[in-house]
Amino acid sequence: MKKVKISAVSYLNSKPMIHGIMQDKIINEIDLSLDHPADCAKKLLNSEVDLGLVPVAILPKMKDYHIVSDYCIGGDGPVHTVVLVSQVPLHEIDTIYLDYQSRTSVMLCQVLCRYFWNISPEFKPGYEGYHQEVIQGNSAAVVIGDRVFEIENQYKYIIDLSEMWKKATGETFVFAAWIANKQLDENFVSTFNRALKEGCDNIDATVEIYQPLFPKVDIKKYLEEEISYDLDDSKRRGLELFLNFVTKIEHEKNQ
Repeated sequence: MKKVKISAVSYLNSKPMIHGIMQDKIINEIDLSLDHPADCAKKLLNSEVDLGLVPVAILPKMKDYHIVSDYCIGGDGPVHTVVLVSQVPLHEIDTIYLDYQSRTSVMLCQVLCRYFWNISPEFKPGYEGYHQEVIQGNSAAVVIGDRVFEIENQYKYIIDLSEMWKKATGETFVFAAWIANKQLDENFVSTFNRALKEGCDNIDATVEIYQPLFPKVDIKKYLEEEISYDLDDSKRRGLELFLNFVTKIEHEKNQ
């Protein structure tokens, strides 16, 4: 039987779902790689994998896609690890460096700037180590994932992008969802979804494994109270609204 190729986000916020997969028999039916979000997106778009936990900002670029799970990486308010950091307040920012590991978060920042914050900074691409070098003066940067734990005490302003989205729209946010670029077998999808549920229902198992690796982080609080995994109706509404903004921005760029 041909294995289903899967790329999943490697950050701490995905670990409950990954743990569920690793503990389930589904692991014998898949070929799993753990990647940065932008690489997950690239692999799915290039059909290097069949299924990915990918940044939702890529969905308008896909001719055919299928949301195959009831679980995602989302936020209902602050999520701690998707932030805009700077030494000056929002209205003084003139340049924003965008995280090269991200697609959804950098697009979310652009949506907030354009439609809610009424600021027009210059956006520049980030690079390896950018978040330790360029955030000074009137420059800011979008930083996502586990690196936020390392830098959050270095900057005067830490703006949580998920929290800002919630305040601006009233909807919850989806950063990454399980997306297939083809129709997958229903039995596989059912078993896969069950594995994700098992992982998300047993956060303590993930905490036990990873807490020693993040001694300064309350992982249980982070995974249970800040990251939101259920792909519920509110997140689906938020996803639809966000994708509308993404399409609008892309249309305006092409005019």
